[in-house]
Amino acid sequence: MQRWMVLWMMVLVIVVGFCDNEGIAADPTDKRPQQATERNWQISFTPSYSHGNFGTNTTSEFIYAPFSIRRFFSKGDISLVIPSVTAITDGRTTVVGNTAFRVDDNSGSGSGGSGGSDDNCRTDNSGPGNNNDVPCGTTTRIAGQKVTTTGIGDVILRGRYYLVEEQDYMPLIAVTARLKFPTANASQGLGTGEFDHGYGVEVSKLIGASWLVFFDGGYNFIGDPDRADGSGTLGLRNQYWYDVGAGYYVTKDLLTSVYFEEYRALRPGLPNARDVFFSSNYRLSAAWRLNGGVAVGLSNGAPDYVVSIGTSYRF
Repeated sequence: MQRWMVLWMMVLVIVVGFCDNEGIAADPTDKRPQQATERNWQISFTPSYSHGNFGTNTTSEFIYAPFSIRRFFSKGDISLVIPSVTAITDGRTTVVGNTAFRVDDNSGSGSGGSGGSDDNCRTDNSGPGNNNDVPCGTTTRIAGQKVTTTGIGDVILRGRYYLVEEQDYMPLIAVTARLKFPTANASQGLGTGEFDHGYGVEVSKLIGASWLVFFDGGYNFIGDPDRADGSGTLGLRNQYWYDVGAGYYVTKDLLTSVYFEEYRALRPGLPNARDVFFSSNYRLSAAWRLNGGVAVGLSNGAPDYVVSIGTSYRF
């Protein structure tokens, strides 16, 4: 059943991306349809650095460096994202999709929160010869035992199709689909080792010549990985997410934007990840674009901050 579901998800993503009548994107300019041009392909590289405790009592750091290739169509686009991930973590937090989240529960770990159903990831040596360490998540590390690992992350295939074209009083409406392949090494804390798939909607509207308002939202079906000690699965739950914001064209080539994001916590009893993201996007030429951004965490489930900078080339 799982194999057939994955195959159907792959077909759906490809259909969404290739349907043509002829992101989940951090870059707000990507929410706009590609103008008619001979440049229908784009390659991008936008590394980011995130730092925080993600609701634990141990700081984790992640460098997420995705290389992506995108094909534009008049009614949508399709992208393949191949990332490199460097993780400095004890295994409580890992990358799910393209964002880091806490994946262990919070009972017995001394990290705060409202408690979980299991005592996953703890160090409890109450006397000589006693060792009740429980490994963190999908790794064999114990709480506080941070290790630095680097490797390929989870490959993501995503597509978008424009349902409604923007008009005078009508916003642009697009549907999205994504499939995450479990190419990251879960035992090294680089991913969960399971397939995920998600679906969403993007709505945006240009107001006047300078203002852009937008809303994105969706739902991700999260694959549930096994615990490192073989005691069962982690019990990760599916995830809703959304962001809402506005952008301003300082010039025709420079867009600045700010938006609020929220992601449902993957474990019951933990706080949702909430942050505010500030970004800028500059078009150097018809081919080259630069982008950068800073996110500031607003909840205990989010990183303290995220910094990203990147470039893209259209051809």
